[in-house]
Amino acid sequence: MGERDEYVSAKDIMNMMKGPMRLVLIIGAILVLSLLFRPWIQVGAGERGVVMNFGAVQEDVLNEGLHFRIPIMQQIIAVDVKVQKATTEAAAASSNLQDVSSTVAINYHILPDKANTVYQSIGIHFKERIIDPAVQEVVKAVTARYTAEELITKRAVVSDAMKATLTERLLVHNIVVDAFSIVGFSFSKVFMEAIESKQTAEQLALKAQRDLERIKIEAEQKIAAAKAEAESLRLQRANISLDLIELRKVEANLRAIEKWNGILPQVTGAGAVPFIGVGEMQKRREIKKES
Repeated sequence: MGERDEYVSAKDIMNMMKGPMRLVLIIGAILVLSLLFRPWIQVGAGERGVVMNFGAVQEDVLNEGLHFRIPIMQQIIAVDVKVQKATTEAAAASSNLQDVSSTVAINYHILPDKANTVYQSIGIHFKERIIDPAVQEVVKAVTARYTAEELITKRAVVSDAMKATLTERLLVHNIVVDAFSIVGFSFSKVFMEAIESKQTAEQLALKAQRDLERIKIEAEQKIAAAKAEAESLRLQRANISLDLIELRKVEANLRAIEKWNGILPQVTGAGAVPFIGVGEMQKRREIKKES
């Protein structure tokens, strides 16, 4: 009897534990399934989530954050929509048939709301599939419009033309060009030597022209100084001549005074008014004094 009571009691205890254990088992199963199938997905910063139902790309694009997906049925592909950099080498020929090797760097990004379309049509390797070929074609097309010298002297114009053409081509694939720059042009050794020789000749010609202008200016300055000096000498000579004339007049007067005996002529002129000589006037003064 006692053993049966103990057996019943143990059985009753097992029955009582069925409820909590069942709940624990259910929760544990859910956790295991969650770890295995991962129904939650997180889309990181600068990314968009492309939803695929059994491998078919859907129209909805997931923004940044935590999202729920249906396990087994749905798969979320993260597509980077941040600004990225790509560097491409391109070979081309100028309008004067000079070989040109160019290095081009661009900044670009995928249109965020078109991430599903880009993934569906291009995939994630869009640089190798779309950007590099487009850059090479654009560089060839634009380079052919300019001579090799113009590619150097009009580099900004060439860069703007390439950027405009490349932007138009990539926008068709939902790729936006944020920045474009020509890292460098390189030409054949013969052409570079010819350019260097030409630049040297131009520099020498410019130096010769500047020297000629300097010599001309110096000659003009010397001529102006000589003219000023000549004018100064002329004025000095004119003043000396005037002074000399006056001096000669004074000398003539002095010689006349030295030769004068102190007696003025008795009558001067046409016989109208007689002048009394100085000596006669002196005699009359003495007579007056005596009287």
